[in-house]
Amino acid sequence: MTISEPPHTPLRRAAFRAPIWLYRLGLGPLLGRRFVLLTHRGRASGEPRQAVLEVVGRDDSTGAVLVAAAYGQRAQWFRNIQAEPRVLFQVGGQRFRGTATPLPPEESGRALAHYAERHPNTARALLKALGREVGERPEDYERVGADPEHGVPIVRLLPERAPGPRFPDFTAP
Repeated sequence: MTISEPPHTPLRRAAFRAPIWLYRLGLGPLLGRRFVLLTHRGRASGEPRQAVLEVVGRDDSTGAVLVAAAYGQRAQWFRNIQAEPRVLFQVGGQRFRGTATPLPPEESGRALAHYAERHPNTARALLKALGREVGERPEDYERVGADPEHGVPIVRLLPERAPGPRFPDFTAP
């Protein structure tokens, strides 16, 4: 099994970054609640960076959103939030200031399995695109989510306060 790498060619990078432009143009609500625009700080540069990620779960009581770090430690955004967990994120038209926290492996596994139960075709396609073949059982997804070295960690984005219209001191490039 060959595990896919994050996009390195200019064309693939542009394709992966296209949804960012939808958010920048004010069209984020078109993506609904399935995607989140994450603004984080570069761990070396300190500059704002952005990524659009698929929402794999949510807790409406706290406003927390769960996203998959599909490339794990190979994803720049994941490494950046480990160095600086304070982030901004937007789901649809709502913007939040909050904290990004990778879940412990066992909890990541359960969250990925739960996502696969709710969206089996999407979960299977996501992992296949990453070069991972998984079975049909939730345990298969739980194993991939819980693997601390080669797995798919889940990150909790927890808002600090109610949604606001602007981010006064943390702007996107």
